[in-house]
Amino acid sequence: MSGKKEVNLSGLRQNKGVWLVKVPKYLSQQWEKVTEKGEVGKISIEKYVCFTLNEELAAMTAAGEKEESLQAPREYPFTMHTVGAQTMAIFSQTDADAECEISGLFVPFIFSLEGTVVHRAECRPVVSDSYMKLKRLQVESVKPQRLVQQLDRAVATVFRPVANHDFNLEYEKKKKSDGKMVRADRQLVLDLLFSAFEKHQYYSFKDLVDITKQPVTYLKEIMREIGVCNRKGAHKSTWELKPEYRHYQPSEEEEQKSPNSI
Repeated sequence: MSGKKEVNLSGLRQNKGVWLVKVPKYLSQQWEKVTEKGEVGKISIEKYVCFTLNEELAAMTAAGEKEESLQAPREYPFTMHTVGAQTMAIFSQTDADAECEISGLFVPFIFSLEGTVVHRAECRPVVSDSYMKLKRLQVESVKPQRLVQQLDRAVATVFRPVANHDFNLEYEKKKKSDGKMVRADRQLVLDLLFSAFEKHQYYSFKDLVDITKQPVTYLKEIMREIGVCNRKGAHKSTWELKPEYRHYQPSEEEEQKSPNSI
């Protein structure tokens, strides 16, 4: 839609007052059985407003009832409500006989303004034996169907409760093994570290723990003597050897930083 267009409703029944009434679902279903010129009932307005359902529409067919038919309540007093500051309108929808173009779109139906809501009400039936019977049948109709099946043998429990799962046991085992790390000879730890740094320049501390299998406090004490921890840059939070312990060629970046480079 290329642009917005406002619809002018002036003079189109906007001054016609209508009532907005809420009715029970079964009552609206009975109304749908009436032909175009049929009568659904009558409304009497005296001390209070009351709708009386047509006697022919009061006869209903209920599922499960064979011997006697079900009678819907005929008297429906109105419970009135105020409209308040709300502005509500009633529209009707009809199929279009010919093509109707609005803003370049094909519209297969037409909306008509029937009037503005001046009263709100609820159409409630008078509680009676027939009404209670109707409600009981409605509740029973929505109940889920239960299936009773006789088993030839008892069903064995497939999922048995366990005290602990396998992945928890594996985690606890790993946790205990890590907690029992014994300090190795210092020279042996240094050999493991130097051997590792010959392969890679940077390691996370976790990787160093996995390589040496040493306690965290002990390993960190050694690394502070032979290495440095990068606090920033591309290799942040990783460890590398101090220059005096390195056995690999310095990177181009380090050569550029060196005061002896030309």
